[in-house]
This record gives sequence, C-alpha cells and structure tokens, in this order.
Amino acid sequence: MRLAGFLLDGAARTFRHRGAFSKLLVVLAASGGGGIVAYADARTDAAAESAQIASKKKVVVLGTGWAGTTFLKNLDSSLYDVQVISPRNYFAFTPLLPSVTCGTVEPRSIVEPVRRIIRKKDGQIKFWEAECFKIDPDTKKLHCRTNIGTNLEGNGEFIVDYDYLVITVGARASTFNTPGVVEHCHFLKEVEDAQKIRRSVIDCFERAILPDIDEEERKRILHFVIVGAGPTGVEFAAELHDFFSEDLAKLYPTVKDLVNITVIGHAEHILTMFDKRISTFAEQKFQRDGIELKTGFKVVKVSDKTLTMQNEIHQQFSVPYGMAVWSTGIGAHPFILEFMKQIGQGNRRALATNEWLRVRECADVYAIGDCATIAQSKVMDDILEIFRFADKDNSGNLTMKEIEDVLEDICVRYPQVELYLKSKHMSDIVDLIKASKDADKMESEGINIEEFKIALANVDSQVKSLPATAQVAAQQGIYLARCFNKRKDREENPEGPQRIKEAGRHHFLPFRYKHFGQFAPLGGEQTAAELPGDWISIGHSTQWLWYSVYASKQVSWRTRTLVMSDWARRFVFGRDSCRI
Repeated sequence: MRLAGFLLDGAARTFRHRGAFSKLLVVLAASGGGGIVAYADARTDAAAESAQIASKKKVVVLGTGWAGTTFLKNLDSSLYDVQVISPRNYFAFTPLLPSVTCGTVEPRSIVEPVRRIIRKKDGQIKFWEAECFKIDPDTKKLHCRTNIGTNLEGNGEFIVDYDYLVITVGARASTFNTPGVVEHCHFLKEVEDAQKIRRSVIDCFERAILPDIDEEERKRILHFVIVGAGPTGVEFAAELHDFFSEDLAKLYPTVKDLVNITVIGHAEHILTMFDKRISTFAEQKFQRDGIELKTGFKVVKVSDKTLTMQNEIHQQFSVPYGMAVWSTGIGAHPFILEFMKQIGQGNRRALATNEWLRVRECADVYAIGDCATIAQSKVMDDILEIFRFADKDNSGNLTMKEIEDVLEDICVRYPQVELYLKSKHMSDIVDLIKASKDADKMESEGINIEEFKIALANVDSQVKSLPATAQVAAQQGIYLARCFNKRKDREENPEGPQRIKEAGRHHFLPFRYKHFGQFAPLGGEQTAAELPGDWISIGHSTQWLWYSVYASKQVSWRTRTLVMSDWARRFVFGRDSCRI
C-alpha cells in the first residue's frame, strides 16, 4: 500500500497535465488484470445510456402541486426523459392548510420533499427549483429563473426545451382588482400563507392586552374578518373559532369577551357548492357559535384598519378589523396569462383544454389542475357534423338504426348527453327523440335535421366547469399519466380523431371526473360530508370519517404519521400558541 501510494504520488508530480495523469491511472488499474477492458466497457455502457436518454422524448412538468405530483407518481418515467421545474421543492397537502393556521397541524407535517417522491420512480427524473416566466410554444422552449445563488449568467436564468409540456402550476388568489387587498389582506394558498396567518393571530392577541390600548381599539384588533364563504373560508373560520374557544380564551382571559369572527360572502348563503342541507346546517351552527355571517355583500375596498363592503343595492358599510383573510376566487399566474395571449386565449381566466387535457390551439402542451379548465365541446356547435356522420345513406333523415349505431360515439364525445338523459330519467338518446316526435312517425319517416336539433336543444345545459379542488387535479394527473404510459406512437396525439365525423376510434377515452364526495369541517369536532349517491352526513361521526380519509390521502407514510401525531398531540396538550 505504501509503495502504491509512493508511485501514485510520484506520477502525479511527473505528469502535471490532468489528462496524462488520468491515463496513468488507467494503466495502473489495468495492471491488475483485465482493467483496460473493464474501463472500456464502463465507458461504452455510459455512452449507451446517454444515447438511450437522448432518444427518449423529453417531458417537462411545471409545478409540484396536486396535479403535477400525481402525474409524476403514475407516469412510467422509464419511457421518457422527465424533467420537473417548480419554485418549491416540496408537495403540500393543501386541504389541511386551515389546520396549519391555528396550530392543529404543524407545517412540516403536510409537506413532502419532491426529491423523496421522484427517488422512488424508475428512470432518472431531473428536478430544478426554479420558476418558469415564459413559454415559447413555437420553439418549444421554457425560459426559467431561480432565486437560489448560482453562477449562471443572466441572474440565474436558463432555457429548457421540451417535446411534451405538462403545465400544473395551479392558480393564485384573485383580488378582482379590489383596492388594498394585496397590501392589507392575508391569503391562504401556500404553506407560507398559513404560517403568516398563525403569527398574525397571535400578534393580535398580544397587542390587544397591552396596557395602553383602549376598549374600542381592543375590539378592532380582535375582529377577524374572512372574505369568502366557500370551503376554505368556512373551514378557516371554524378552525379559528376552535383555536380561540379551546386554547386562547384560557391564555388571554382579559380579552376573551371582545373576540369577534365575521365571514363575508357575495352569495346569499355560505357553502353554495354543497347541498342546501349542509349550507343550512353550517349557517345555524355558526350562529350558535357566535360567528357573524354577512352574506350578499361584496368587498369594494380594504385599508389598514377598515374594510368597506356593499350590498346588492350599493349601500356601503365600513367594518373595522384587526386581521383580514381573503379567500375568494382564483386567477392565473402572470406568465400563464401571457402564454394564453400567445395562443389566442387572452379573454379567458384559465387555460382552455380539450377533453383529453391538451391545451387548445397548441400542440404537445397539456394543462391540468387549477391552472386549466376543460372547454367541453357542445353538441349544438357540432350538430350538423353529428347528423351527417349518423346519416350513412345520405337520405337527409335518420332512422332509429342509424341513431343507435352512433349512440356510443356521441356519448363518449359529448358526455353532457349522458348526464342530460340521467336528469330526465331516460335510458338512451332514442327515448329523448321519441319525447319530441311521435314514435310511429319516427319508425316510418325517421327524423330530419331540424327535429334532431329540437330534440338535443337543451343537452348542453349540463356542461359545467369542474371545481378547482385537489380531487379534480389528482384525477387529471392519474388520467394524463396513463395516456402517456399507453400511447403507441410518440408522435401521435393521445386523443386520436378530433371530430366525431373523422374515421377511426379514439385511442383514449376523454377525461371523466368522478365525484367521490366532499367535506366541510365546521368546528367543534363536527363535519358535514356530501357523499356519492346524494348521501348527506353531518356530525361527530363524520369528523372521524374526515380524519380517516385525510390521513389515508397523505402522500407518504412519513406525512401520514406526522399528521396523525399532531392530531393526537392537540387532543392531549391543546394547540401551540407560540408565535414561531
């Protein structure tokens, strides 16, 4: 060993040039027998591996939210050169953000590092913590920048090219251009937002007990306003009420009678996306808990201490507050808005995709999650094409046999037809047509184009936008990953024929969202649930169902264990009221 070390040290001094020294190392290694062959094989294998990666199509994923993470977990990464770009290097379980605001769950318990997720996948997935600020669909290039200290020229900017682009960047909170919202309100979209709210709540209580504060100022400081009566706003209001009544009231007894929580909603009721029974129960429970509801109001201005709202008849009211949380509406990120203008979608609020989640008017670009919406094709827009496709003999009339032959294709291409039939308790489109024309006449004469239009006139009323929820984003991620895994030809669009009139069948069925229910935690260990089959469950037992479902949906056993231990800790010791 000493001799070998001496030889290497002498060789290093003799061969000052790095290339010469590396050659000597190879010769010394080869003296052990067969070393040169092994070295050559290693280089050959590395070259072959590089060539294999270069031959794969490059799939670039923007974002690590629900849609992006689910897509990555289900994608066969050995088939593609997969690259991920996101300004955050973790996945966050966003449904538990309201719990983070009040210390029921710790922030680190609901996040999972992206690298830990992609490490479990076959194939090499590359990840860069950076943000995309421009998409160039013509050259298939992404312009990105990172705020991490680097030696890259151009202030950390770099360019990434792609063969397929999957946009999963989510959405940002929309202020509807209301003055003062950005400067004075908290949002609840990210983990950092929840942490800021938690510190702000404690700050309000600490300021309120200072000796030089008068009674009116204390009331203002302890007035917490939530703008938005949807699931996030209602759940945060319930969490905040529990935090105060179960923990802070014991720690700040001198001001416990001054605390006030107000929820402001534009609609006439809260939780309008839920069944009316749940909305009614939630309003009654909030009234019992002392949470004030201001429905039918719109916030028009926010200052540092007051919030101005108006009702339907434009009467304005000023509301003093200590902390305000804005939880109403979502909008696209700036670079997505710019991209939409490039592809002719500048008048939309989100990227429009077809039923196969490909961005319209844009090849090889897909968008899933909150940043996109499916622009469902309407029957009445394509009614002439549908009729001509069904009219095989070009007679100008459709027989029952011709209608039955294309029934499956119509229902696949236009899912609103099936939904409309279910709403009318009809078995198929033939029953729908019979409802507008005598059955005997239809058997003998068939149905012409005008009668066909009349029969399908109200079908498109069933076309509705999907909600911006984690459930939708996750299902879209699974669906798109399966499309990429099964596509036969890398040059081929997964959706196949774009129009029903074109020959051939679809390679993949269009995306169909399956609603598995939704929860609305209302505080006091009570939760309302809207389950499939028009089942409504409300009460303490539903809260335990909520616990089990949210624990099972965690992305890893690590986060599952942490969240469950946080719940147990809260039951035993209460919530942490420290500012950190």
